[in-house]
Amino acid sequence: MVTANNKRLQILSGSLHRELAQKVAQKLGAHVSPIELVKFANGEIKCQLEESVRGADVFVFQTHGNPVNEAIMEQAIIIDAAKRASAKHITAVCPLFGYARQDRKASGREPIAAKLVVDILSIAGADRIVSLNLHSGQIQGFFDGPFDHLTALPLLAEYLKGRFGEDFVIVSADSGRVKMAGRYADYLNTDLAIIHKRRTATNRAEALDVIGEVKGRNCVIVDDMVDTAGTVVAAAEQLKKHGAIRISAVASHGLFSPPAVERLKKSSIDHLIVTDTLPQTVKLTKPSLEVVSIVDLLADAVKAIFEEKSVSALFGGHNQT
Repeated sequence: MVTANNKRLQILSGSLHRELAQKVAQKLGAHVSPIELVKFANGEIKCQLEESVRGADVFVFQTHGNPVNEAIMEQAIIIDAAKRASAKHITAVCPLFGYARQDRKASGREPIAAKLVVDILSIAGADRIVSLNLHSGQIQGFFDGPFDHLTALPLLAEYLKGRFGEDFVIVSADSGRVKMAGRYADYLNTDLAIIHKRRTATNRAEALDVIGEVKGRNCVIVDDMVDTAGTVVAAAEQLKKHGAIRISAVASHGLFSPPAVERLKKSSIDHLIVTDTLPQTVKLTKPSLEVVSIVDLLADAVKAIFEEKSVSALFGGHNQT
């Protein structure tokens, strides 16, 4: 993709979700530049860019999925290769940002691993970072440069409206997700309920009660990610006990680490909606797994950055944390 003033856009991709980068490139009338990625016997990664990036605005796609450490290192190596090959500007596109749950010190002698990941990408040569639905918005402040925090809220909210109509209750899976759930409720003009949860002496999360009226209602639990599915399944059980008719869940990132699939199959959840920030290969029929694509959203963001236009304008202010 080349503009009238000879600005050139190039898209590179790591190995974890190349299909997403390819779909974004296709949407922009571009292609994913070929990269040779070789793994040595001891696990080290060797990278060779097979097209010139000299003077180009380069977007390096990599979702930080499993194996997350390898994904981050691979992206950093590609960024370093692009920097040393004289790319003009490098943007790290991380649909799922790794270590986002470690954004602060919860107790003594702990790292702030999210800051470390930002530092790795920055030192590698990233001038800008793009991510979607961060676990904590404060991660943006860890980077001394532009950090575009995209949101899938309008996309997912419109999907919910089309899927379930307007008669449902938005439910926050726990007190930490109340702000996000409130945004969904405001956008959709629906009621809001909250699952009250506490941690036991063994540091295990336990859903205790529901704040709000859910009896006889259709409920949609919202969270930023489904990892082992413990939180969302416990929330669903509380809603069932309080008389909810149909229970669904929506999350931006579907990680589905074991034992998530087994928990979900035994749960009271009827529908589970996620985006394609990660390649979705799990097989679920109950609950039904529905995947909403973020390709258009990412393509619009990349285009806005490349053309030096506002990214926030794409979301009408809904990406504010």
